[in-house]
Amino acid sequence: MEETTAAIMAALSTLSPSHLSNLTNTIFSATHHHHRRLSFVLSSPTLFSLTLHHLNTLSLPQKTLLIARHLLSSLHHLTQHLTSSPPLPLFTAIRQRGLDAVLLLLLFCDTNKHSPEALNAPYSEWRVNMCKLYSHTLLKLSCSSVTPICVGTILIPYIEMVARCWRMVEALGCGGGGKEVAAAASTVVALPAVEVMVGGKECVICKEEMRVGRDVCELPCQHLFHWMCILPWLRKRNTCPCCRFRLPSDDVFGEIQRLWEVLVKMGPKYYVV
Repeated sequence: MEETTAAIMAALSTLSPSHLSNLTNTIFSATHHHHRRLSFVLSSPTLFSLTLHHLNTLSLPQKTLLIARHLLSSLHHLTQHLTSSPPLPLFTAIRQRGLDAVLLLLLFCDTNKHSPEALNAPYSEWRVNMCKLYSHTLLKLSCSSVTPICVGTILIPYIEMVARCWRMVEALGCGGGGKEVAAAASTVVALPAVEVMVGGKECVICKEEMRVGRDVCELPCQHLFHWMCILPWLRKRNTCPCCRFRLPSDDVFGEIQRLWEVLVKMGPKYYVV
């Protein structure tokens, strides 16, 4: 997890003071919302029971997907200030019940690491135990609402949470790796058509020359391809055939991998994690 945290910190070190301030405010708002929501779940016996029941009905892959969606949202917060990252696809949004479940699940994971005795008690005692353990966070939340935002106190816990989620998803074999995923349909539709102005340029997919005056597809990395060649390619892969630049995908794990690469490449040097 140290390497993951270091890679994120290296990327954030490239931000200007104004961008860092904007990022801190964005993360503070998201963190504040999550803390308030978790507080509401813990303070309501009925909602806590319903959320716990919902978690118990989920399979391990479903729990992993919940964490992955939460991770994707967090990575988007980090990358949108580093690059002109497009909005997250609607399919990635977590509904309220899912958000409650993933926040409670992450709290259980953290509790199991630091205070496992709290989860060794019967289910009926879990909520009270969680409230006691979580009270210090509630106090910090109340204080931060009336005091100036400190970059370190906001960013560091958030980065640690991202690193923890990344490791959890990766440990279950869902980190993306070399998995090929299709480019998002909305991204493909928005690709521009440009006119070939000079001869001698070859489409690397079909190996044929692109004729002058013909409209071809330009990817964000500025590489050009015949439309009839690149469209079938992007239905299977979200990478440029020339440079492996990743386009947005409608696959949660594919998007996590893409945004993670954005973070790593933005740092003063590349990190291998």
